Amino acid sequence: MARVREAEGDPDGALDLLDQAQRVYTGDFSPNVRPIPALRARVLAAQGRIGEALAWAREHGLSAGDDLTYLREFEHITLARLLRRLLEAAEAGGRMGSVIEILALQALTHQARGDVPAGLAALERALTLAEPEGYVRTFAGAGPPMAYLLRRLAKRRTVGEYARRLLAAAGRAGAAGPSGPGRPAPAGQGLADPLSGRELDVLRLLASDLDGPDIARELSVSLNTLRTHTRNIYAKLGVHSRRAAVRQAAELNLLSRARDR
Repeated sequence: MARVREAEGDPDGALDLLDQAQRVYTGDFSPNVRPIPALRARVLAAQGRIGEALAWAREHGLSAGDDLTYLREFEHITLARLLRRLLEAAEAGGRMGSVIEILALQALTHQARGDVPAGLAALERALTLAEPEGYVRTFAGAGPPMAYLLRRLAKRRTVGEYARRLLAAAGRAGAAGPSGPGRPAPAGQGLADPLSGRELDVLRLLASDLDGPDIARELSVSLNTLRTHTRNIYAKLGVHSRRAAVRQAAELNLLSRARDR
């Protein structure tokens, strides 16, 4: 009914119905893949009430860097819509600093959804706007997923040199991060947050035909421990699937290093 009210041009009526729905909603064992608060945020965004819609994202701890799962996919698509509306408002107001930041977030959101071309397009536009102003932290401090996109853009003539400078800055920041002073990162990885020895072991087996339980047995670890290592590998490589991890590892020459261990 709320969707009908919205289609009829009555967003306030739609919000009233969604509020009623939230009060009477009772969950069961089925996953709630289209949560009412996310629907409400979409109606608010369509009205231009972006601040209220973003309050929903903050309240539910949503960000562009989250691991994507089916259970929260609807919420993340809603977040992507909010970013688009924010971008339109920032562009109309000439707030270029906000435009650059929103484009960077859009790039990460697209990548998290598996749409790398859209992520690269958003990031290339962000870099084109950011280079004359010398932005660094917005990109260099955004973690492995951003580093992955920057590596892809480093091959392009338009923003390649700037992307390489940002990657170098990200590498310097990572050197003072988890590895810490006096604990140099493994050489030759080309990652802001290099893979540990155990993660290299897991990566080597991810490139094999073994399934998860077989890999866990091969490494004498529990399946939960294997999943933790795999999530860390995906985050550091800026990918979201086994196939993508193996492909990215091959590009970085990590598989030969893993086999040499």
